[in-house]
Amino acid sequence: MILYDAARCPFCARVRLVLHEKGLAYETVEIDLKKRPPWLTDLNPAGRIPVLDDGFVLPESAVIMEYLEERYPEHALLPADLAARAAARLTVFRFDELLGDDYYAFRARDFHLLEHRLENLPVGGSLFADFAYVPWVMRLREFHGFPLPERVGDWLDELSLRPSVAAELDLVRAVA
Repeated sequence: MILYDAARCPFCARVRLVLHEKGLAYETVEIDLKKRPPWLTDLNPAGRIPVLDDGFVLPESAVIMEYLEERYPEHALLPADLAARAAARLTVFRFDELLGDDYYAFRARDFHLLEHRLENLPVGGSLFADFAYVPWVMRLREFHGFPLPERVGDWLDELSLRPSVAAELDLVRAVA
């Protein structure tokens, strides 16, 4: 299994978290985000990472997370309850409206909605959904020094006790 990856990319972090949590071995091809290789569009016409090659090529972090959860069901990240599974998937599906849009607006120096979004962030429902959000939250704190609401900071601290999240946090701190 090969992951086309970039250490700074939170979308790639989603996939690294799932791979680590499931104990899956993989090779990494590091992509320079400032100078993406032309061949990357052969793997993903959008030219984005992550891309996973597991005998076939699969782009898009949320889709890769779903694939890994189904292909490697041991160490399940989604809850057993069907309604809770659907809720976790919906939380991932709504990432942009629940955090992503405001995270990227913050990076462009538009701060007004991010604090409100963090206060209402749906965390702690399932590891699957948590892994879809935690890369951005840790980058807000580590890269940008953004003060997290207590509930979200506690959630991040609790998740950081997991080896997969601790490893990602170490990586974030190394590239910050």
